[in-house]
Order: sequence, then C-alpha cells, then structure tokens
Amino acid sequence: MNVVLKLMVISSIGLAACTHKVEIIPSDKPIIINLNIKIDQEIRVRLDKDIEDLLSNNPDIF
Repeated sequence: MNVVLKLMVISSIGLAACTHKVEIIPSDKPIIINLNIKIDQEIRVRLDKDIEDLLSNNPDIF
C-alpha cells in the first residue's frame, strides 16, 4: 500500500507541472479599418428641390 501511495504522490506532482498557459500577444502593426461610405443624401435633396423650383416656375415645361 505504501508503494501505491508513493506512485500517486509522484504522478500528482508530475501532473501539476503540466499546466496550460494562454498568452495574448498584441500585434505590432496598427489596426486599419477601411470604411467605404457613400454619402449623397444632401445632393439628392438639393437636386429634388431645384427640380421642384424649376417645375413650379415653369408649369408648361412638359
């Protein structure tokens, strides 16, 4: 029985040495976020207003 106890202690010490290690290593390069956004709402509103003014000033255009 004494031999079994010694083997259990030795195996538990061996297993305790096998611990997992997780490392988070930051990148040395900067993070680049490329946003391709098309904003044309203001242009359309202006164009719609210009067309509306044109039609109201010239009702016989069509």
